[in-house]
Amino acid sequence: MKDIIRTKLAELPTSPGVYIMRDQDGTVLYVGKATNLKNRVRSYFHAGTKTAKTMALVEKVADFDYIICRSEVDALVLENTLIKKHQPHYNILLKDDKLYPFLRIDLKEDFPQVTVIRRLRADGARYFGPYMLGITTKEMLDLLHAAFPLRHCRHNLAKLPRSHRACLNYHIGQCMGPCVGKCTREEYRAMIDEVIDFLQGNDKRVAQILTERMMQAAEREEFEVALGYRQRLAVLDKMVRRQVVALPRELELDVWGLAYGAVGDVAAVISVRGGKVVAIDKQPVPYGLDDPDAQESFIYRYYLTHPLNATEVVCAFAPPANLEKALQTISPKVRVLEPKQGVRRQLADMAVSNAQEYLSRSSDQLSRHEAMTLGAAEQLARLLGMERSIHRMECYDISHISGTNKVGSMVVFVDGAPQRKLYRYFNIRTVEGNNDFACMQEVLSRRLSRLEEGADESFAEAPDLLVIDGGPIQVEYALKAMQSAGYEHTFVIGLAKREEIIVLRDGSEIRLPKSSLALQLLMRIRDEAHRFAITHHRALRAKRTLESKLLSIEGVGPVTVRALYKAFHSFEGISQATVEELQSVPRLSASTAQNIYRYFHEEES
Repeated sequence: MKDIIRTKLAELPTSPGVYIMRDQDGTVLYVGKATNLKNRVRSYFHAGTKTAKTMALVEKVADFDYIICRSEVDALVLENTLIKKHQPHYNILLKDDKLYPFLRIDLKEDFPQVTVIRRLRADGARYFGPYMLGITTKEMLDLLHAAFPLRHCRHNLAKLPRSHRACLNYHIGQCMGPCVGKCTREEYRAMIDEVIDFLQGNDKRVAQILTERMMQAAEREEFEVALGYRQRLAVLDKMVRRQVVALPRELELDVWGLAYGAVGDVAAVISVRGGKVVAIDKQPVPYGLDDPDAQESFIYRYYLTHPLNATEVVCAFAPPANLEKALQTISPKVRVLEPKQGVRRQLADMAVSNAQEYLSRSSDQLSRHEAMTLGAAEQLARLLGMERSIHRMECYDISHISGTNKVGSMVVFVDGAPQRKLYRYFNIRTVEGNNDFACMQEVLSRRLSRLEEGADESFAEAPDLLVIDGGPIQVEYALKAMQSAGYEHTFVIGLAKREEIIVLRDGSEIRLPKSSLALQLLMRIRDEAHRFAITHHRALRAKRTLESKLLSIEGVGPVTVRALYKAFHSFEGISQATVEELQSVPRLSASTAQNIYRYFHEEES
């Protein structure tokens, strides 16, 4: 244990708060929340049984900070803010958050619609859902419109002209016609109350309506119409078969179960709406859910991005002491409980079973993901003899055709995984002719010179490893650029294409088997840099070809070309412009505008 950590552990308070784990470079590894900072943080470093995940984290921790909070709820809010800011590796979910669809009815409207929405808002409207498990929101809307004469349109009924006519839905009996005054607000609201009653679990009335209409259509020998009603009855049957018979139909639950694994944990949440199981969401988590603070933080963060539309949050485990208080800051009336028996206990056991099944099915995939990314980066650092781990890798490639349209690409991998938002390209400015080595030197010089600026996040962080697409000469020119920029100590290697040989800065070589995860990582980042460079080179070449066409028009020079692109944004926009539109471009004479217009229209004819 480092002296700085030992000293800080002795000074920790017993207050609630947030702790921030950092590696030797100051990078945030993990942000956690604690009811008691002293007990929680010390548990990481003192002897005792630890999971593989905790041991992997602790091995990288070189320092930590902490922030004292007034309450545990304040600590939860601060923890979420810091996680969003720093995006620590050990806090990031392994899949993107999903937003499931809900049905929305705004009862403040005189004639409400039923609409599909994915983000709940505190607007006083009624929300029902989420809908999944084989029942789509389209099927639900079709079912509602088949059983109830709801309006489909989105007109502002108060602003419709007197000449407005009813649409086809009114004439075929699928709308009450509020837009033409065929029903009162009270009559329409009575129908909406029936819709809400159905969405809360009363299926019998809708089943009766659909069955009667199916039989009537069959008697009229309108068999396609009858088949449509039969299909909607099948959708209704799907919903009925998911009824949880021992629960009141108005009750809405979210039921949580957890499963623990060597490479990650899984949380499963079952959504019960109107007495029916309507959704099962499974969330893999790379860093543990094996203590109450982590469980509370995870569930709280989950409901910051997923609607809390339940009256009860049921836990298959002892719920953290302050979870209910924390969730009530999102939904004031929600209750949190751990059932001991009955249907809630059965649902809790079902949530645990789903979490365990997902964990057993995906643990191999999670292990493979870790091995191919972070594991491969760690293996590469060891093979290269680096003293520090590889957090950020950058790879560079040059693309051109016979020295024309020269571009350089910068591709960034963080912890072994691509970060496409950080990719950048460089149009070569100073190198004449076909000289890849000088191009590489220019690109690296420009990239490293921007480290101190901090304005562009792509350039704000120094790389742990630079990978150059090429052999010893490319590495030599890269070193020149690094020395001139004052970053000569940054680790740099080349990767020769044909035999996939790693070239070190002193010219020595490392050969790795094709099965090596470290070599596969290098090949992935090199191929990505090549793809990115080629893509931009082709786009640049296409643009220059089009510009040369414009330059062939009498009266058009480089300044005019730039003005045309600024006005019309693309070659296609220029070609479709009228003479009047062309004449509106600043400093473009009437005769030149006529020449441009004539050039495109004569080519078409």
